[in-house]
Amino acid sequence: MLCYCDSNKKFSNCCEMFLKGALKPFAPEELMRSRYSAYVLGNGSYIVGTTVKQNRFEDDITLIQEYAKSVIWLGLEIVKSKKNIVEFRAYYKDNDGIKVQHERSNFVFENGRWLYKDGKLFSSKIEPNRLCPCKSGKKYKKCCG
Repeated sequence: MLCYCDSNKKFSNCCEMFLKGALKPFAPEELMRSRYSAYVLGNGSYIVGTTVKQNRFEDDITLIQEYAKSVIWLGLEIVKSKKNIVEFRAYYKDNDGIKVQHERSNFVFENGRWLYKDGKLFSSKIEPNRLCPCKSGKKYKKCCG
């Protein structure tokens, strides 16, 4: 099975080893990809555990699990990855249709591991002539748009 993070690698050779705690992500982009996979799987503990301490709240685990399971995750697109910043678009479907979360995330290296610090959200929409995030192979405007 291919990884949820759209790396084109097998899940067992990609995010699974991070989610199981066998390895720590070596770079912010790996952490970003593994956090996306955690959302797909509803793994709120991983999301909270890979966040900087000052932004880490155990009560968020249940909220994250509920949110993650309330949508259908469609894919992850890495827009740009530089040093400690990863810009991405995560596509998902909810009761109102297909949406995109476009964020520029900041990561820090603390105590020998990368952690999510914070991010800036952008107001984005899916361009009509792009391939549809549902992976039908059709353009968005002729598919889910």
